[in-house]
Amino acid sequence: MLRNIFKEYASPFALRRMGIMGMNKRNISYISRYNPRRLYPLVDNKLHTKRISLEAGVTVPELIGVVEYQHQVSHLWEMIKDWPGFCIKPAKGSGGKGILVIERHDQERFIKPSGKEETIGDLERHISNILAGLFSLGGKPDVALIEALINFDDVFEGFSFEGVPDTRIIVFKGFPVMAMMRLSTDASDGKANLHQGAVGVGLDINTGRAIRAVQHNLPIRYHPDTGRDLLELKVPYWEEMLSLSSSCYEMSGLGYIGTDMVLDKQKGPMLLELNARPGLAIQTANGAGLVPRLKKIEKLGRDIKMTPEQRVVFSRREFAV
Repeated sequence: MLRNIFKEYASPFALRRMGIMGMNKRNISYISRYNPRRLYPLVDNKLHTKRISLEAGVTVPELIGVVEYQHQVSHLWEMIKDWPGFCIKPAKGSGGKGILVIERHDQERFIKPSGKEETIGDLERHISNILAGLFSLGGKPDVALIEALINFDDVFEGFSFEGVPDTRIIVFKGFPVMAMMRLSTDASDGKANLHQGAVGVGLDINTGRAIRAVQHNLPIRYHPDTGRDLLELKVPYWEEMLSLSSSCYEMSGLGYIGTDMVLDKQKGPMLLELNARPGLAIQTANGAGLVPRLKKIEKLGRDIKMTPEQRVVFSRREFAV
């Protein structure tokens, strides 16, 4: 798979020289080694993640309500009637599965970012599917979260199509090591999910500026729906984003995590979720491997006495493009 992604590099030896990390190395050398299994529920369940985030003073999207049991589904309208837009998501979902975004409604028609209309019955069926575990890890029964919509910053106008762009930063032992922005497209149905056709834009860890962009693992220059030049992208409040991602190490106790964040127009950087098993496509977006950066941090030793801000300074200096 990695050879298909990095087609311009001929052999596994070239990939190794680039420091490209495969799934086995990720699972054995980093996830298993640095992520205690007892802490997985804190990040595998978005409700738990929201709780520990609020306790740590981290800004997260506002929670409208939670549906835990089937008999509560019929009360959905009472929860959402005063909210012009909202997002329904499974607490234990992964890969963007089961997320339903409603941009606006008139009490009868509920409009998705794509313009497609849903009824209250459609929303209730979707929540019932969430409760049944249709979108959860391992197909286990789940609960549905209903959150307020994010009012994403106008600075990203044209970079994303009918959806909120988010920023993924890989954090190792509290050090931000690699970053990308995920931009929704018509193909991804307004979701920032690379597997569904969203665009991944690699970011310079020092400046937050775009360095490369891909869709379906192939390099691109312009957004497929808006035509915007993706290499013009620069994430504002970048130092705050890095500090927020770095602080998630202390908050979660996990040594190797993916932090997903958004930029709200009023509230600034907000944490969407944490991932204890972050994917490897971020290497494709950056055209670079994770291994050299991870090894550089491992060389610092086991007991690193640095604040999140100090770790950010280190990462910006050592991993700048």
